[in-house]
Amino acid sequence: MSKKPNGFNTRCVHSGELQDTQFKGAVSPLFPSSSYAYEGVEKVRYPRYFNTPNQEALAKKMAALEGGEQALIFGSGMAAVSNALLAFLQAGDHVVLQQSLYGGTYNLAVEEFSKYGIQYSFTHGNSIEAFEAHIKENTKVIYIETPSNPLLTITDIRKISELARRYGLVSMIDNTFASPVNQNPIDLGIDISIHSATKYMGGHSDILAGAVIGSASHIERIFQLGKNLGGNLSDYTVWLLERSMKTMGLRVRVQSENALEIARFLDEQPEVKQVFYPGLPSHPDHAIAATQMRGFGGMLSFELAQELDVDRFLKSLRWIKPSMSLAGVESTILAPAKTSHGLLTPQARREQGISDGLLRLSVGIEEYEDLIEDISQALVQAK
Repeated sequence: MSKKPNGFNTRCVHSGELQDTQFKGAVSPLFPSSSYAYEGVEKVRYPRYFNTPNQEALAKKMAALEGGEQALIFGSGMAAVSNALLAFLQAGDHVVLQQSLYGGTYNLAVEEFSKYGIQYSFTHGNSIEAFEAHIKENTKVIYIETPSNPLLTITDIRKISELARRYGLVSMIDNTFASPVNQNPIDLGIDISIHSATKYMGGHSDILAGAVIGSASHIERIFQLGKNLGGNLSDYTVWLLERSMKTMGLRVRVQSENALEIARFLDEQPEVKQVFYPGLPSHPDHAIAATQMRGFGGMLSFELAQELDVDRFLKSLRWIKPSMSLAGVESTILAPAKTSHGLLTPQARREQGISDGLLRLSVGIEEYEDLIEDISQALVQAK
């Protein structure tokens, strides 16, 4: 009989857990030391080398949940993104980036890549043709994000991975919005899956972390850069993140169910101009999402009708908190034009379809009926 747990929640709880051999405690022990012996040991451990006991254990859990061979844990989502990209790009190389991306990733390319002599192209749309049109002789990486932040666009993961293999490119995905609960890109052919572990992996709005998962050879290459850049995560936070991930499957499934109910409600409201949620049949990429996602996630966006006051709507909410981040157990909301994509130029936001009336809702684990009631009364107040 295999000792490998198959159920997702079982893997959330038990994969990579450390055993308390001294006191037989039920939870993984914490090893906070920043200094370890180097003589007479099987492995020299050092926090910046991503190999403390807690770091290694959490990496095993993440790899097990995403279907990868190995993983690395970083101090933030952007540390994970930057280390993954820079490990496979050098001066003279080119990367194709999906146009609809998290603002921080967009800014990394626009503001930093030229300093390193790295060329980049943003696609116009998320079709395979849009990506292939930008591939050059010096292209090394294709980078996608699906569902995307904040418009929940869907990119066909299988076709992207096939395109990357055809041209000998490394394929990367930001899988934050879906989480391993709803989507496993590595199983669909993607080389490297990246997460802001701050979000669904942490899930309680109190942890800042990032993760990169892939094959042993790809992770080794990222490690060689990461140990020099020094973006590892504190073992205290690693321990908290491992604790939080035990309930990720339960949390995300409820959040996904709630988000679908709220999206259906919003789609019927005259005060709402448009709803962006891949679980709705009206979403242009719904069919693709249904083939590569087990659930449609806890994130959605919607655009208020022009006559509604966005600020008044946000101030009128009782339970849903206007807040910067996402994926906590509590529901939060923000205006991307002022926050996550506020550093983009107005033209860049227009190109991505981000209007001043767009709101991004991170649905929590509250009863969806209460959340719908909260939104309903805020819509009345915003008129």
